Amino acid sequence: MRPVTRSLLTLLSWLSPVFPTGSFAYSAGLETATLEGRVTTAETLEDRLITLIRLGAPWNDAVLLASAYRAADDDGKRKELIALARALCGSAERLRETLDQGRAFHAAATPWFGGDRDALLDGAPLPVMIGYAAARYGLSLEETISAFLHAFVSAQLQAAIRLSIIGQSGAASALARLEKEVDAVAQRAITTDIEDLGTCALAAEIDALRHETLPGRLFLS
Repeated sequence: MRPVTRSLLTLLSWLSPVFPTGSFAYSAGLETATLEGRVTTAETLEDRLITLIRLGAPWNDAVLLASAYRAADDDGKRKELIALARALCGSAERLRETLDQGRAFHAAATPWFGGDRDALLDGAPLPVMIGYAAARYGLSLEETISAFLHAFVSAQLQAAIRLSIIGQSGAASALARLEKEVDAVAQRAITTDIEDLGTCALAAEIDALRHETLPGRLFLS
């Protein structure tokens, strides 16, 4: 039997739903789309997730992660990436989400770096933080991006369960169908640089904006 690699175990820990980054609290606008009747079935949910990882904010996050990974030893470029990642956030909630999760990841990941908080970036948005941490820890870029995108899809499916779009069995079936898409997008993302940034998921961006004034919210975004 082939032994499990350290890289895989570390990524399973860092991107696990129980890792204290608070990912369960965010829906990336899914709550808005559900309450307004535009995402109500497994099919419309899967279509939304495919669009997001191909063309939405998660795609930009994957590109930023890859750039941060390659810039792990370049202080100036890292600062530029942090500023760029902040500027790409299309709403106040989206900015708060990525910064809060970045700070939470910074605190939670320090045991992997001997408890040295200075070993990780301070104040970096989540994808930049993870890309930098993965490079510093010697993890595979390909595996890191794949795990990052898979974690996003998993979190969205968990949100869909809470929003009563699908049940647990339906979420598991959707995850199985989406694995191929996650892998394809990850393979595309590992060869990118910041010139490959760009989104074309305007409806999802508007959902995130409208969520800021949504009454009776379950999620923070």
